[in-house]
Amino acid sequence: MRRHLETPTTVATLEDLATLADYSLMDTLNCDPEGKTNGVDHAPRQIFSGHYVPVKPTPIENPEYVAHGKNLFHELGFADSMAQSGDFVRMFSGDLSQVPEPLRKVGWASGYALSIYGNEFYQQCPFQTGNGYGDGRAISVLEAVVNGQRWEMQLKGAGRTPYCRGADGRAVLRSSVREFLAQEHMHALGVPTSRSLSLYVSKTETVRRPWYSEGSRSIDPDILVSEPVAISTRVAPSFIRVGQLELFSRRARKQEHPHAMEELEKIVLHLIDREYDDVIDRSLATAEKVVSLAYEFRNRLTSLVANWIRVGYCQGNFNSDNCAAGGFTLDYGPFGFCDVFDPQYQPWTGGGQHFSFLNQPAAAERNFHSFCSAVRPLLTGHPDCLRQLEEIQSDFPKVMQAQMEKMWAAKLGLDAFDAALFRELATLMMQTPVDYTMFFRELSSLPDDIEPLKKSFYTGRACAADPDGMDNRWSAWLGKWKSLIQARSHEDVSSQMKLVNPKYSLREWFVMPAYQQAAAGNYALLRELQDVMTQPYTEQSEAVEKKYYRLKPLELFEVGGSSHYSCSS
Repeated sequence: MRRHLETPTTVATLEDLATLADYSLMDTLNCDPEGKTNGVDHAPRQIFSGHYVPVKPTPIENPEYVAHGKNLFHELGFADSMAQSGDFVRMFSGDLSQVPEPLRKVGWASGYALSIYGNEFYQQCPFQTGNGYGDGRAISVLEAVVNGQRWEMQLKGAGRTPYCRGADGRAVLRSSVREFLAQEHMHALGVPTSRSLSLYVSKTETVRRPWYSEGSRSIDPDILVSEPVAISTRVAPSFIRVGQLELFSRRARKQEHPHAMEELEKIVLHLIDREYDDVIDRSLATAEKVVSLAYEFRNRLTSLVANWIRVGYCQGNFNSDNCAAGGFTLDYGPFGFCDVFDPQYQPWTGGGQHFSFLNQPAAAERNFHSFCSAVRPLLTGHPDCLRQLEEIQSDFPKVMQAQMEKMWAAKLGLDAFDAALFRELATLMMQTPVDYTMFFRELSSLPDDIEPLKKSFYTGRACAADPDGMDNRWSAWLGKWKSLIQARSHEDVSSQMKLVNPKYSLREWFVMPAYQQAAAGNYALLRELQDVMTQPYTEQSEAVEKKYYRLKPLELFEVGGSSHYSCSS
């Protein structure tokens, strides 16, 4: 990958951004031999080889600025004004026809395979072969190197690709708002994630989607609604997924074409260059690099999932194709942040318990097994490396458990995890029940008694028949916990706990009115949420606290679109 000139002090125009372009994926990996150089390739078809397909995005009609990732712009040295400049809006709402050189007028989409909880699937592909499954509405349009860091910029909702499986390739404003807010919130929470660059909506173009009528408690959507289409741009070092590695591994395993093994090796080495260049020695042989990759990915994945649980996040649909091989959060579809603590919390009606809140470590292990299976063909003829890979894979549960115990200890302000104390706490939290975020934030103030903790109790949903008895149990638990921290400075313990226990969480019932108002052209609430949720650990104004640090209203429980959803559109 070629080296770049120093990044301009401020990237103020699209011309400035163009000087940072470096299309490493298209320049070093294999193009689909049947791909069209002009990118006019929008009908579903089988792709038999190659790492990407050139695709020309389909611009949305009459784009209007909604928001941009202000923190990301600042980190990249981008001028805020650029987000509303005509040429930037055109490019990142899907129109590449007028971009300045060396920007390219064609983007790219990639195929990937699907494993659900470690089991290979093919039927989601319209051809039942796996050769038509991949980026159905996500089109990357740029790689740029900014201050030595490579970023890939990908439009979501930019129209059909050969992987669209017959769908329209569009994203609606509702789901685009959710992802835009969630990515920047997760980054502010200290959780590795893709980032949000920009969000534009069409003033005239709509699509019809199944959704919930107002107040509906139906599990499945009960009406068809016309919604404005939008394009959001998400940014990451790469968008290579475990499912992508699986696709090339399946082809190599089945010897589907003469270059299948070579294509698998190239995508794995490209992943290392893009995501692990700082930790994996370039001079190693491929087999040794693969072993190092497995070790590093295991560390990142276990840490990531522990962080998800720390902040109350549930991915909802943690298939291998939604598992970034770089070890960060990717693809905010049916995700959610839990209100009531529930180990089986699952925001997606199609997700099942295997992807529920506290089952995420097990789901991650299955995805890691899929990853190891995908890279294993590259170790043929290297028995020592194969043995090391198997050890790394078999140790996943032990490493995952250590990450979880470290996380729970940090949330509780303890030097070491106390299993009995935690089990008792989890039981009390379920029986009361409590608001997950508010409980740990109140605990972070080291209360003298349980009254402050009761701010987090959903008394209207209480399961316990004996509230006085519950109070006594809570008081006894609090006493045990405080005895474990009494030797340390309470001020230090409290401040450390407040760095891992956020005050503000992006709850769906905050987001729902924001995207409803945005659909009517009012973006004020969306931007307010963006400001609040990018400072999740900060004590904000009294008005913000009153509005956003509170229990979920009882009447909103079980409401479709607020407590659960069947798709993200």
